[in-house]
Amino acid sequence: MTILAWKFRGIGNKESVRALVNSIRKFQSYIVFLSETKQKRRYLEKMKMKMKLEHSFCVEPNGLAGGLALWWSKDIQIKILEHGKHFIDAEILVKGEPIWFGTFIYGPPYKDQKKDFWELMKNLRNDQNAKWLVIGDSNIVSCQDEKVGGLPFNPTDANSFFDFLDSRGLVDMPITGGDA
Repeated sequence: MTILAWKFRGIGNKESVRALVNSIRKFQSYIVFLSETKQKRRYLEKMKMKMKLEHSFCVEPNGLAGGLALWWSKDIQIKILEHGKHFIDAEILVKGEPIWFGTFIYGPPYKDQKKDFWELMKNLRNDQNAKWLVIGDSNIVSCQDEKVGGLPFNPTDANSFFDFLDSRGLVDMPITGGDA
């Protein structure tokens, strides 16, 4: 099973849609998570149909900012447990496998909102033994190598993110593909 997570920055242009369709086909994605869609549910539902995925859950954007879409195939059962403007939390069942949890995130871009967001994430799972995937864009720079331009990297800016990872025994996987 393949999960595709993509920070879309608006899914309105034809080239972006073509690239998404090609990626879903290439990687045979059964779950697709889009962040920063900047589109209303009606448009996203039409897009989901083009991708040949049967199910969806969307978080509407706030004006022209944000927006989340979670699409999945008929072979997967997903129950949405909780959601907000920066996340979708779900229970996932793939035939023949034990239940696991997926939290699909687009972390807040503003420094003053980050600590509260990571505290919320910490409290989503009470069962430390549950299989849990957190995937998406954390909007956290966790080391100098991830930073290009602007102010120098400040390690204290990532403290709440690292505290979240440590408290739940999670690992920050490096990004692959796209721009960092």
